[in-house]
Amino acid sequence: MANRQPSVIKDLTILTLDKDVAKSRLRMSNPWHLLATGFGSGLSPFVPGTMGSLAAIPFWWLMTRLPQDLYSLVVLLGISVGVYLCHRTAKDMGVHDHGSIVWDEFIGMWITLMAIPVNSWQWVLAGFVLFRILDMWKPWPIRWFDRNVHGGMGIMVDDIIAGVISAAILYGAGHYWLGY
Repeated sequence: MANRQPSVIKDLTILTLDKDVAKSRLRMSNPWHLLATGFGSGLSPFVPGTMGSLAAIPFWWLMTRLPQDLYSLVVLLGISVGVYLCHRTAKDMGVHDHGSIVWDEFIGMWITLMAIPVNSWQWVLAGFVLFRILDMWKPWPIRWFDRNVHGGMGIMVDDIIAGVISAAILYGAGHYWLGY
């Protein structure tokens, strides 16, 4: 019999200690897995969260063509669906918040970029950098939610809050400090 990796059971999800084994459980033919991995961007061997955040930008650009109310509705729908698909994919993988699950980065970026005052590459870059810093560093209150909320919502909520904080900073910088 093959050498099996040790596992821990938590919240009815088996947490496999070998992340490569978990990644091998993904099936890109499964639409939940495809979305959860950001259409495969989260499968990058290097900084998958950053790759997922980058992959979210072309979708954001398409969404900017929508009226603001419809854009907001798409983001809310993305959050609602994201809670389920992140939970389902994590359960299928046997790991709570595997790095290849990047739908939460998509949502965080879409929230962040809602607040840029001008659709220019400089503001998109500023939003990207700001969101990635907050998502990786996880200052309070982001860290509290990351540690205390579990399941699909736990995967999503820290990125939602990082997106809201990033959006608030960008909005303040653009509208009050720089006068856009």
